Amino acid sequence: MATIRSRVAPWLASRRGTDTGPVRVLVREDTDALRALVARDPVANVFIDSLLGHGGSAVPSQPGSVILGFFEHDGGDLASACWVGSNVVPIEVTAAQSTYYARWLVAHWQVHASIFGPAEAVLGIMAELSNAGISAQEVRVNQPLLTLAEPSPLTANPDLAVGRSGQFEEILLAAAAMFEEEVGYSPYLGGEENYRRRVAWLLNNGHTFSHCEPNGEVIFKADLGAVTAKATQIQGVWMNPRYRGLGLSAGYMAAVVDLAQALAPVTSLYVNDYNARARASYAKVGFEQVGTFATVLF
Repeated sequence: MATIRSRVAPWLASRRGTDTGPVRVLVREDTDALRALVARDPVANVFIDSLLGHGGSAVPSQPGSVILGFFEHDGGDLASACWVGSNVVPIEVTAAQSTYYARWLVAHWQVHASIFGPAEAVLGIMAELSNAGISAQEVRVNQPLLTLAEPSPLTANPDLAVGRSGQFEEILLAAAAMFEEEVGYSPYLGGEENYRRRVAWLLNNGHTFSHCEPNGEVIFKADLGAVTAKATQIQGVWMNPRYRGLGLSAGYMAAVVDLAQALAPVTSLYVNDYNARARASYAKVGFEQVGTFATVLF
């Protein structure tokens, strides 16, 4: 895999007139159509569904973010969509449609942290970006999407609990360590204050679960990165290195499922295919694969 930062060919700016075909930026009047599109797969689309739950509109409240839509013809139905902000997230996008979204991204290029979502769409977008001279730090082409819609058959670790705001500094250290292990660089490169706000938001909204030593040091943590009435998505799973290899992860994950299913009936996550240890643990907990994601890191 490429290990360099995203780079754009010097001639890329000249492509701003590229035809993006049936793709346009969604407006408020498109909100109902977007909700119907997201509802086709509440698990795969949990990220955008959670954002719609907070903002309530096809026009994002986050500065600098837009949602694109693909329309079969002028005045036709919304066939797919794509969130474009600090990350790019395709929604019900086919391989053929991905080309048009990628052309829009090229024509309006800014560096994004990642593209993630269903593999066919993500890899289709990245192929077109590569043709335009945009490279990635890493492309993870096979990330099984797993779900569990019932209690885990395993006994949950009773020590895992909803995190408290007073644990912020310890949780922040664990979250930053997890991020750096996962992507290879510090989360603070994108702005320390932004990352601190994200960790605090998860903690203050009851979406971070943890078990800590009496001195506050985190033993295990996990977040619900997206929460809707139908599904949650687990992110940010981290075990303190001093406790790894002791067979504790499955019990902690069973506890995460219990806490998550108090908020929504289906619990989901996606995992790198090469992470055999994590995949084995998730299988013990009861997770089953329902799809395949991919992630592009810039």
